[in-house]
Amino acid sequence: MIKKILFGLLSLVVLFVIVLFLCDYAIDYATKYKTYTSTEKIPKNSVGIILGTAKKLTNGLPNAYYANRIKATVTLFNAQKIDFILVSGDNGSIYYNEPKTIKKDLVTAGIPEEKIFLDYAGFRTLDSMVRAKHIFGLDSATIISQEFHNDRAIYIAQKKGLNAIGFNAKDVSGANGLKVKVREYFARVKVFLDLLTNKQPKFYGEKVEIK
Repeated sequence: MIKKILFGLLSLVVLFVIVLFLCDYAIDYATKYKTYTSTEKIPKNSVGIILGTAKKLTNGLPNAYYANRIKATVTLFNAQKIDFILVSGDNGSIYYNEPKTIKKDLVTAGIPEEKIFLDYAGFRTLDSMVRAKHIFGLDSATIISQEFHNDRAIYIAQKKGLNAIGFNAKDVSGANGLKVKVREYFARVKVFLDLLTNKQPKFYGEKVEIK
């Protein structure tokens, strides 16, 4: 009896690992050649979408993912490969506001304030992509984040009718980078669950024209 239970548990673990790798492969395959690291090679889009993250880690240290996304956005804008920037992130409380913080740092870096639009309801990558299409009226866009995140965002965008490419911010190594990479496997499984259940953004709201 115990052997049957152990075999059943082992089978479930093996099945789950297979699902993890299949979801990861499906997203990588579908988004191949859709991300860029060079401003010379990347096609121009009117709008670049920077995906939000916290400026600091839970231990109070600077978040390299955040800093690298800011740098990538400024680089892309200065290369004239985007004309406007849509900042999409979490605005969950009066004490935590990713879009506002990112906008402040982009303006400090020299981006004109009138070129920056804010999506305060980008609580998840799915929310950001769907809202970019239906609230901000985008048919195409350049997503700015790390490559693994860009791949997932592009895959969701494709499924939701938004033609997207990605500009890859510098990745992060070390323990923090490894933790994020492991978490990404589970996030990719969640992508397919969301698509199967037709998951919708937390909020929609009034339409905003970027111009």
